[in-house]
Amino acid sequence: MGDDDGIIARMFNTKALLGVVVGVGASKASSGGVALQPGSLLAKVSGLTLVQPSETQAANITSRDIVSASPESLEPHHIQMLLSLLEKNPNPSDRVQVLVTLGNAAAFSVNQDLIRELGGLHVIAGLLSDPLPEIRVQCLNALNNLSMNVRNQEQLKVYVPQVLELIEMSPVNSDLQLASLRLLTNLSVTNNHQHLMKSSITLFLSLLVVSNETLQTQVLKVLVNLSANPDMMEDIVQAQAPASLVLLFDSCTNTPVLLRLLTFVGNLQDLDALGPGRRGAAAQ
Repeated sequence: MGDDDGIIARMFNTKALLGVVVGVGASKASSGGVALQPGSLLAKVSGLTLVQPSETQAANITSRDIVSASPESLEPHHIQMLLSLLEKNPNPSDRVQVLVTLGNAAAFSVNQDLIRELGGLHVIAGLLSDPLPEIRVQCLNALNNLSMNVRNQEQLKVYVPQVLELIEMSPVNSDLQLASLRLLTNLSVTNNHQHLMKSSITLFLSLLVVSNETLQTQVLKVLVNLSANPDMMEDIVQAQAPASLVLLFDSCTNTPVLLRLLTFVGNLQDLDALGPGRRGAAAQ
């Protein structure tokens, strides 16, 4: 009994030390040892002797126990293993947890560079077409954090058409629309990739009149960014806006929404009056 306690203590001490444990589901095997998923992070670093699980046991050993205690302290091999699991593990709940972990890690600039260098941007973005909405949402959330890095934006720009399609095809006010617009907000902060969104300006304007205040705010952040670019002026003013858009210019409209709407219109007026030398206010 003492040996078993020692093994289990070592296992959980290792989990606490690493902060992230992927693909681990510990259970006692019939021989009294501890069954671990071969190739898991814990199996590689704990020094425990692996007990190969039977097919029945293997079905119960998943990555449900992912822990993300200190995402800022992840090392390259931890990130690499998370990306590998994302590619090879078809279990939806495991993928969601790995995406959450990678998204949390991507809040730190050092990990933004590391994930790019390990080819992780395309691995994560590959799940934009996953059939499960929850996976697509967490994928977008991770990409949103990763897009706060200018070098990452250069790779992520190729996914703008796919993200725009998600906005168009998803239910109004859904988490998918909101997460997609958040990503586009980051990608439209500079002028570099705004031209990729010009064909969707009518879509953005239409969303303003059918969405809730949260989504309206996010749509307007994108529109304010676009309207601050003189090169986008013609595309914006020629876009087909719904007639009911004027109803938003009302004191009953939510104040943050109204302020951004006025900023958007103000940018257009400034650029029209003063010419291409003037850049309007960006979204806040």
